[in-house]
Amino acid sequence: MTHPFEIELETILPASPEQVWEAIATGPGIDSWFMGRNEVESHEGGIAAMSTGGHREEAVITAYEPGERFATRTPAAEDGRFMAFEYLIEGRDGAGTVLRVVHSGLLGDDWQDEYDALRRGWPFHLHTLREYLTHFPGRVGVPVFVVAPTGGRPEREIRAALIRGLSLPEPVIVGARAHAEPAGLPPLDGEVVWSDDERVEVRTSDGLYTFHHGSGVALMFHHLFGPDTEQAEAAWQQWLTGLLG
Repeated sequence: MTHPFEIELETILPASPEQVWEAIATGPGIDSWFMGRNEVESHEGGIAAMSTGGHREEAVITAYEPGERFATRTPAAEDGRFMAFEYLIEGRDGAGTVLRVVHSGLLGDDWQDEYDALRRGWPFHLHTLREYLTHFPGRVGVPVFVVAPTGGRPEREIRAALIRGLSLPEPVIVGARAHAEPAGLPPLDGEVVWSDDERVEVRTSDGLYTFHHGSGVALMFHHLFGPDTEQAEAAWQQWLTGLLG
């Protein structure tokens, strides 16, 4: 049985409507703060695609009004499930830009868990968008995605391992300094800018680094703006695998 849902959020971003549009309605812009590697055809009826960990998901662009409105909808699955996203942009004279996000659709039998995960995730994603527009405006991020199974170990053990790997004390608080040394890359030295029960985000001078755990896996979603990105995914995979080994 499917269940309808809708999540609506609004935030004020420190950027112009044009900058916000580039961030939410272009492939390179989405790469710089959301998930996966993205492609966006710049017209209504075109395709918006996201590739994450070898999985590609496509959606049809249902609205394309530059600087104002961008919307997509995935094809319906056999049981009717689908996802729809709508972004509404409104400029404010001298006071940034208001972005309203509406995420709706139909969820499957495990709808409550799915809904809770989406509801918890969106404030974090909008926070990352704000970090991007504040600290890396006009730059294009390289997305790095890494995943490792946790072997059924308790969530508290996985979190403890990630926190130790980042040289952080528990509890992790915003403003704490993080340090990690993935082999073959410059050391990560940065500030915690988000911390909750599932994820920690660290901002450095050259990137936004997210460390996430849940549902039997540990994940990393990074957005890198520096020159040392070519070997980053392999290096962080080695770091995470070694941490959980």
